[in-house]
Amino acid sequence: MQDKNSESANKNPKKANLLDHHSIKHILDESVTEIVTSRGYVEDVRMSNIRLFLGTIIIVIALFAQFYKKKFPENRDFLILCILQVCLIFDSGKYIVFNGLLQLIIYTKEKNAILFTYPPADSFTSTGLVVSSQLPRFSDMYTLVIASADPKSISANSPVRITKSVTQWFTKDGILVEGLFWKDVEALINEYQKEPKKSK
Repeated sequence: MQDKNSESANKNPKKANLLDHHSIKHILDESVTEIVTSRGYVEDVRMSNIRLFLGTIIIVIALFAQFYKKKFPENRDFLILCILQVCLIFDSGKYIVFNGLLQLIIYTKEKNAILFTYPPADSFTSTGLVVSSQLPRFSDMYTLVIASADPKSISANSPVRITKSVTQWFTKDGILVEGLFWKDVEALINEYQKEPKKSK
């Protein structure tokens, strides 16, 4: 399997701008998603769908407020209704209430999550994974955390993490050495999947 990944890396290498930590994090997060889904985990997109739905509501309300038939003095009641439903901020079409809901979802559910999954089809566990990552600004230390999507479940394992310098996975030219990165992420997944030791 690692040979296959090395071949694909040679055909289409992933290159990041080493001066931009967002570029580095994006390449690493994208690779983590590929690795986890290749292990039989199917991505759970419910949270993304909720965010898209709320964003659509925000846009629809903004469009109604912008293109209502009547001009300002006559549409005052309609605008007040829109403002009361969801407070207008900066003429950008984004509204505080729905934007607040989106931020609440991101803060409470997503945090630093880059991937939510369902459990593998052939697995005995009933929970999927939440894969989170961090690459602080002005730091080269990338932290990857794999945890259960439902930590209260009886089949949930303890979260596992790895923190390494991104310089171990990238060449001087910014090309990701996928074989090394793949190996580290797979080792982390294997560590998470190990059965917890029962205490006597």
